[in-house]
Amino acid sequence: MRLEKKREIMVLRQLMLRGITDERVLKAFRSVPRDRFIPQGRDIDAYQDHPIPIGLGQTTSQPYIIARMLELATIHAADRVLEVGTGSGYQTALLAELASQVFSIERFAELASRAEAILGEIGYNNVHVTVGDGSCGWEEWAPFDAVVVSAAAPWVPPPLKEQLAADGRLVLPVGGTFMQNLVRIVRHESEFREELHEGCTFVPLVGEHGHAR
Repeated sequence: MRLEKKREIMVLRQLMLRGITDERVLKAFRSVPRDRFIPQGRDIDAYQDHPIPIGLGQTTSQPYIIARMLELATIHAADRVLEVGTGSGYQTALLAELASQVFSIERFAELASRAEAILGEIGYNNVHVTVGDGSCGWEEWAPFDAVVVSAAAPWVPPPLKEQLAADGRLVLPVGGTFMQNLVRIVRHESEFREELHEGCTFVPLVGEHGHAR
């Protein structure tokens, strides 16, 4: 089966039939070749409904949970977005389809380098990748219209809230080691409104404002 057909089936069965309705998010999933971001030997899993190991104890999340987070983040075409956890670069590419500029932080230099190379090969020139502690955000480029965190925090890192622009949205998994809930935070001037959403399981967010190493 052609990869384009597999992508379309993924969008229909894993996203639309499970309640993802944001047309821009669905279009992004149709556009980004997930197979390009999968380690060699795992190609057969590229469009399956489960996380995929990418090395160094990290994974790229299942398509549905990524789509759900992007939908909750309500990303507009002119937005500047911070991504915490570049990982394989797949979600980074989806964000690049949705936003004006994407600033992505990865803890592992090897993953950051690999993702940056693939993103460049595909032609995403609105992405900026750095290696660092994502729990501290990226103050140099703040404020951000949206922040999407691809690792589980024991609590909401204060710097990520403070780096939100007015009406900015922060989406991240919060909870224990084995189970978390997606949390959406919207900034209204100096106040923050918090919403609790469905359960999920992510690798830990390691850093000054996350889990200890």
